[in-house]
Amino acid sequence: MAAVLAAYLDFLAAQRRLSPHTLSNYRRDLLRLEQVLAGRALAQVQAQDIRRCVAQLHAEGLSGRTLGRLLSAWRGFFAWLGEAALISCNPCLGIRPPKSPRRLPRALSVDESAALLTPAEDENEALGARDTAMFELFYSSGLRLSELAGLDLAAVEGVLVDGEVRVLGKRNKLRLVPVGGAARAALAAWLNYRPRLAAPEEEALFVNQQGRRLGVRSIQRRLAERGRRQGLAQHVHPHMLRHSFASHVLQSSGDLRAVQEMLGHASIASTQVYTHLDFQHLASVYDRAHPRAKR
Repeated sequence: MAAVLAAYLDFLAAQRRLSPHTLSNYRRDLLRLEQVLAGRALAQVQAQDIRRCVAQLHAEGLSGRTLGRLLSAWRGFFAWLGEAALISCNPCLGIRPPKSPRRLPRALSVDESAALLTPAEDENEALGARDTAMFELFYSSGLRLSELAGLDLAAVEGVLVDGEVRVLGKRNKLRLVPVGGAARAALAAWLNYRPRLAAPEEEALFVNQQGRRLGVRSIQRRLAERGRRQGLAQHVHPHMLRHSFASHVLQSSGDLRAVQEMLGHASIASTQVYTHLDFQHLASVYDRAHPRAKR
């Protein structure tokens, strides 16, 4: 199993060009398969064995969402084994995970977003300018955390001149995303401070106090700290700004396909969750305003 698993992960890295983080998730899910099979040969695994594994893991408290992810990883693994003529059939075909309630992503309101993007009075001037530029880009363009952290100084011209940012998304897919005026102004302000912090020949757009590229964990901490300083009741994480971007654009435009393109979703099904967020907002307004609404 160990040798076959290593070969499969090498295949995913070379052929599908998955990120290290995604590969780590695949490895964890496939190691769980190895544990539940308890040394049984892969060629002997049948559909009833997979069903029993799923039932066992569900009884241990795994949600339907987690089991669906596991089944997807296992299904792809067995499909690869079949293509390599190591097994005769895929035992995961036709097996579905138990349903679990769909959790909607949490988004900030427009007022909360505005408060978050306002620099705190006690922030360091240069770091505050950097953070505001980062968070404005997050909210303006719906970037992923890895996409923002990976931006280089070369992206500045496209943002300031053309009003768009070119990012390298999942599976190394390039996309162009519009950048709003507030984000462009915040980025221009940060560029006045960047030479004070950046090390010579550093290509990163956003740098830390040592002059090197700002890491994703540091961005997460800075965003959470800004939320606390501005008195927001909930913990703020980078993906929340991406959710807020998508929800607010969809509420104003109703154009689901455009939001899909800007987010870089391969399937529109991933984007449709924001229609539920929109309805959630409408339902809350109804509950507050309609005299016959349930209290």
